[in-house]
Amino acid sequence: MASKTKSREINIIEESGAFNAFFKKLSGETKEYDFEGLSSLRKLLSNEKARIIHIIKTKNPSSIYELAKILKRDFKSVSDDVKLLERFGFINMISEKTGKRHRLKPVLVVDSMIINIKI
Repeated sequence: MASKTKSREINIIEESGAFNAFFKKLSGETKEYDFEGLSSLRKLLSNEKARIIHIIKTKNPSSIYELAKILKRDFKSVSDDVKLLERFGFINMISEKTGKRHRLKPVLVVDSMIINIKI
């Protein structure tokens, strides 16, 4: 049985000489999110965020700390980037208990992104 594809859809619409962007949660859902224009979209689609998504997909790190070590980046910066990706539904953070400690494991929840620009 084939797994269902989960997509993130971004609609960018020109209104009164400016672009407005709206996100739909996941394929099949109709709830939309205002994305505050193209500057926020650029932040979300940076090379560093692409690296994070790639590492989560290929190396399956067990925590944000391990992800930061693999990326050779500061933990705080990676944590902030992961929170942004989680906020817009690209990844989920799964709580796992190891001994007495809890850690958050980043898990990729989408496998495609669709960007529509309507002029």
